[in-house]
Amino acid sequence: MNEPIIYSFKRCPYAMRARMAIKLANIKCEIREVRLNNKPKQMLDISPKGTVPILILDNRVIEESNDIIEWVIKQNNIFKGNLNDNQINITNNLIEVFDNKFKYHLDRYKYSTRYIDHNRDLHREECLKILVDLENRISNKQWIFGSEINKLDISILPFIRQFKIADPKWFDEQNKIIKVKQLLNTFLSSSLFKDIMYDYEVWKEGSKKSFFPNSLNKI
Repeated sequence: MNEPIIYSFKRCPYAMRARMAIKLANIKCEIREVRLNNKPKQMLDISPKGTVPILILDNRVIEESNDIIEWVIKQNNIFKGNLNDNQINITNNLIEVFDNKFKYHLDRYKYSTRYIDHNRDLHREECLKILVDLENRISNKQWIFGSEINKLDISILPFIRQFKIADPKWFDEQNKIIKVKQLLNTFLSSSLFKDIMYDYEVWKEGSKKSFFPNSLNKI
């Protein structure tokens, strides 16, 4: 079997969640770092919709981050079945909320000048409401459900990171989301975050192969 190939963009939250799953499972992939304003023809030929991540396997192409995570879990159950049924339902519901409602308002908050008749503060408040709901679900341990990282953590933390980046001072001043801020800080200071944010050179046809996780380039 050939090594999987992943097309990725370092800061894309969807690509970040896919890379986290792959890293946690220690699956070796060829990584092709791209720029979304200059997408390579080879990537568009494989996936005309032109978004990342894209995972190329011997027998299929996976074009959605959630599907990549599910594929990873089938190869290596990185989350060890350590959640109860209620936590699994919360995970599925919150991922849907973040992928749809939170992302909708986040885009209109962070990139407000791109939208006609935008109301930046309104969209920020809608995001905050979702984070307050999350606040009430976070354990008093390292990650959302306890001391072990889970699917929900890797799926939503990249979006919370983007939300903070839009206005770090305002975010840090919010007293309704103390646990959310602690959770984000845990993530940003983790070796997992540092590993997935390694700065790869932009890929082009003929480039020397690079591998993810980066430690595998030294093998």
